[in-house]
Amino acid sequence: MSGDTCLGSALCPAAGHKPKAGGLKGGSLGNKYVRLNVGGSLYYTTVQVLTRHDTMLKAMFSGRMEVLTDKEGWILIDRCGKHFGTILNYLRDDTIALPKHRQEIKALMAEAKYYLIQGLVDMCQAALQDKKDLYEPVCSIPIITSPKEEERLIESSMKPVVKLLYNRSNNKYSYTSNSDDNLLKNIELFDKLSLRFNGRVLFIKDVIGDEICCWSFYGQGRKLAEVCCTSIVYATEKKQTKVEFPEARIYEETLNVLLYETPRVPDNSLLEATSRSRSQASHSEDDEGFELRDRVRRIHVKRYSTYDDRQLGH
Repeated sequence: MSGDTCLGSALCPAAGHKPKAGGLKGGSLGNKYVRLNVGGSLYYTTVQVLTRHDTMLKAMFSGRMEVLTDKEGWILIDRCGKHFGTILNYLRDDTIALPKHRQEIKALMAEAKYYLIQGLVDMCQAALQDKKDLYEPVCSIPIITSPKEEERLIESSMKPVVKLLYNRSNNKYSYTSNSDDNLLKNIELFDKLSLRFNGRVLFIKDVIGDEICCWSFYGQGRKLAEVCCTSIVYATEKKQTKVEFPEARIYEETLNVLLYETPRVPDNSLLEATSRSRSQASHSEDDEGFELRDRVRRIHVKRYSTYDDRQLGH
């Protein structure tokens, strides 16, 4: 029989039988098979396999530790036998095919730690780390559940923050024909921006707020700008809610919050993208560098000083 074959529980010691202690000498057994009862699962293997590595099993089967046997000669090990076949395969070949699921790998690693098989422990740890990296989400977007949670997220974030509030049910009028389409476009743009600037900006969603569709931009814990995408329009004998998609404005404000990254380092390409006008006169390279640095200062002052006077939707 193969050493990793479970022989079943029918051959387990009879109930009430008291195991007896004894010692084993590896040299006397050589390559002869020994019978192991590991938590009710029965295995055949040789002392040579059990003593190949410097593990607790080697100590047990080289005479350094006392072992228990039943009246039929099965050596008792009080552990779960589910993974013992895998343990034996590792002792034979120095490598194994690990289970696919994380929980199974963790269970195998626990057995390897018990038997002091460090090589197998290292294999399991490496596999668990690989699986963690494999399933780690690339972009995680928190959804706000309360105003207090929103406040804590923004205050504790070391990154600029972009928040999209969308709640289609916050409407007491009918929508214009393009509103649903534009609302979807706003959501799609949010998803694209969150993927593009993942790691640099914290993107959060709010689906419980009082607006229908509104973007908010934060830097260093304070609100810098807001783009409200809804308005009330007057149709024939009725009012309607209109949702717009100011894509260029949203892009501009998103690029502007990048200026509030910590530490703040001027980015020439970013400044060019967010500048509203550029001088047409020719300048030397030194003059251009001075202009860009000056623009950073003025943008910061503008964002901090004019937000409170800014009307929503403009």
